[in-house]
Amino acid sequence: MRHCVLLTLLLSVLSASAVQAAPAQQSFTDWQVTCNNQNFCIARNTAEQGGLVMTLSRSAGAKTDATLRIELGGLASPAPTEPPIAPRLRLDNAPLALKAAHWQLTPWRLATDDTATINAFLKTIQEGQTLALSGGTQRASLDGLKAAMLFIDAQQKRVGSETAWIKKGDDPPLSVPPAPALKKVAVVNPTPTPLMHDELNDLLDYGTWRMNNSQCSLDPNRREVRVTALTDDKALLIISCEAGAYNTVDLAWLVSRKKPFAARPVRLRLPFTPSSEGGEMELMNAGFDEKNRELTTLALGRGLGDCGIQTRWRFDGQRFRLVRYAEEPTCDNWHGPDAWPTLWITR
Repeated sequence: MRHCVLLTLLLSVLSASAVQAAPAQQSFTDWQVTCNNQNFCIARNTAEQGGLVMTLSRSAGAKTDATLRIELGGLASPAPTEPPIAPRLRLDNAPLALKAAHWQLTPWRLATDDTATINAFLKTIQEGQTLALSGGTQRASLDGLKAAMLFIDAQQKRVGSETAWIKKGDDPPLSVPPAPALKKVAVVNPTPTPLMHDELNDLLDYGTWRMNNSQCSLDPNRREVRVTALTDDKALLIISCEAGAYNTVDLAWLVSRKKPFAARPVRLRLPFTPSSEGGEMELMNAGFDEKNRELTTLALGRGLGDCGIQTRWRFDGQRFRLVRYAEEPTCDNWHGPDAWPTLWITR
């Protein structure tokens, strides 16, 4: 009987690992949670409250891989005269002491990956209202933290297990499904033959013709044509079409490298549907990363660059496939594009 139960449990875990996790991003009052296609979840408090931010992250599966950080900063670093935050930390106006043995303490950053320490800290603060620093105006709202923790438990299917943060139960850690297998998008033709001088000029002339025959509102003096060798027989053509204060909408084509040129538009189709987008993305501030052989986009929510959507795409021989999607919906001066939470990753 015992072997039967173990076999059933193992089969359920294996079948769960074969299913791709659905990316999710949701806000709970002053907290925001993002879980990607690996069921890796990250949550933080939002809103501009002096640059004090607590970040909580957790990987999927039976292992209790979690990290907790409390940081002071944002896009701009704290003033050099800003005193260390650990001795000033308060929970609802009461001092909040940390056991230094289980924390990595630097002047403006407190971090731990110790499971027992994280669980005890969360239990202490989850019913509170505010983390703050004595002698300063910085604060981190805890309104929504508990709901964010429950959301992570539910997304990772921990509810009812010993590893849950909120609704614990008697189910063993192995009842929690592992992270799905990480999808791979291989690089096709990683070192294509470089464009020869005449080949490049012919493609640029073709791109100029394309640009002049496209319905674009961008001032002709600001339009730009870019050509990149994508494979030995295909080139990537990008032209700038529309522009706002900090975003440029581009158009792109896959073009044969030999005359007569044959071209088809580049379509960026998402393998999931984020709350802020449809199934297809615009080429916003598009570029091509020669080192990684990836098409990149960056849609800024505002000029500061603290919110928006950043994506990376790899050509598979037929079309561009998504390899990374990061989105920061909250414009609160906390971090730049490379640190935005991911909803989709590949290898």
